[in-house]
Amino acid sequence: MNVAVLASGVGSNLQALLERVHGREGVSIVAVASDRVDAPALSRAREAGVACASFPVGRYRAREARDLAMAGWLVEREANLVVLAGYMALLSPSFLLRFPGRVINVHPALLPAFPGLGAVAQALAYGVKVFGVTVHFVDEGVDTGPVILQRAIELADAREPADVLARLQEIEHDLLPEAVTLIARGAVSLDPVNPRRVLIER
Repeated sequence: MNVAVLASGVGSNLQALLERVHGREGVSIVAVASDRVDAPALSRAREAGVACASFPVGRYRAREARDLAMAGWLVEREANLVVLAGYMALLSPSFLLRFPGRVINVHPALLPAFPGLGAVAQALAYGVKVFGVTVHFVDEGVDTGPVILQRAIELADAREPADVLARLQEIEHDLLPEAVTLIARGAVSLDPVNPRRVLIER
């Protein structure tokens, strides 16, 4: 399975994928793309010998044009799964149509609670005691696609987003590679009775 990774920032989840799944069980990371020309994730890709490119929206007439150009670049590299690993831009429907049911995202909350940006800050403001990470399929909504994997952690005394994010990042680095590995094995499917439910064969 050829995997493309989209990242906007440092790329710690990309690094976890490079270290834990790249070159194993038939998984190859073949491309890394970003909406930022200066994203450190691109440097990680170069160091690993993975093709990389940036697609800042200002270079195109509209966001959809950018997404189509990025999708075309990924198709040229024969990507058949797209992983959003800290990618901070919404993808247009035209991009998702190029990879139907083959785009996944990692989110620092237990969806459907606290979707969108600032999920941990939202959770802290709400006063929750249990935080978590979700890996889910991407649809046209904001963090509304079917849930693949989730893991929770109790942090009853948490006060600052940075403290929570540090703990959640450890979970992300486990959960995202696990999801990619399961998909590569063909162990992930949608329940024909309830397509919101993801079935996993262990």
